[in-house]
Formats: sequence, C-alpha cells, structure tokens
Amino acid sequence: MEIPFTGGCACSAIRYECSAQPMMSWKCHCRDCQRFTGSAFVAGMVVPASALTFTKGEPKYFGIKSESGSTIYRSFCPKCGSGIGGKSDGFPDIMGIRAASLDDSSGFEPQADIWTASAQPWDYMNPAIPKYERALTEEDMRELMAARG
Repeated sequence: MEIPFTGGCACSAIRYECSAQPMMSWKCHCRDCQRFTGSAFVAGMVVPASALTFTKGEPKYFGIKSESGSTIYRSFCPKCGSGIGGKSDGFPDIMGIRAASLDDSSGFEPQADIWTASAQPWDYMNPAIPKYERALTEEDMRELMAARG
C-alpha cells in the first residue's frame, strides 16, 4: 500500500491517516465479525497505534468479550454507523483498520483467513492463503508479520 494511506466513514465525519505499512491483514470469519458487518467476515489489518491519526472526528467504541477471551473494541462513526476498525485490550500498541474504510481498498491483500470454524459454507475462501480455525496465537501473529516483511 502507498504510504500514507487514508480512510474514513461513509459520511466523512471520521477521517484518518496512517503513516506505516500494515503489520498483517486477514479476513475474520468469527460470529462476532459476521454480526458486526452483517456479512460473512470482516476484512481487516493492523497497524502500529502510533502511526494512525484521526484527522477529523473521533470514532465511538463498543467493547465485547471475544471468543478468544480478550475484549475487542470496535470503532464506528457515531453519525452514520460505519465501521472503522478497532483495538484490543490484549494488544494496546496496535490498531485495527477495516479494509472497507480505506479510501482506496484495491491494495488490500488478506494474508490469512481466521476463525474458519465459524465460516459460512457459502463464503468462498482463497485456497492459496493460510487458514486458522480459531484466533491467531502470538506465534501465528509473529509469523504473519514476518511474512509481511
């Protein structure tokens, strides 16, 4: 992806800029992500929290206890409801960004499918990328980040 990259919500009340390459990217098929998107998965990535700046507005956060045991805080626009990304109490130094919130999502490339145990049978998954039945372990995350380069 070209750095910096930018994004925001549907009504433009929230705008952000990121000054670092994504550390890793995925499609999450857990039931929480399905409910949040109203679809089969969330396409997302994580970046260093220090590299993400909200240039207009501030998102609201909704916290839920995930199946992995940590609390996930999903961010969204308080005006239009568009999902922006999120953060986790387990990883305070990184922020999640939803691919759909990018101004140009054509450069988004998922590295893995996670929570495939909850995947919908009608959802196509790229057979060329790794599959994880549940949450990524710290080792899995290190491997994906290393593969990202």
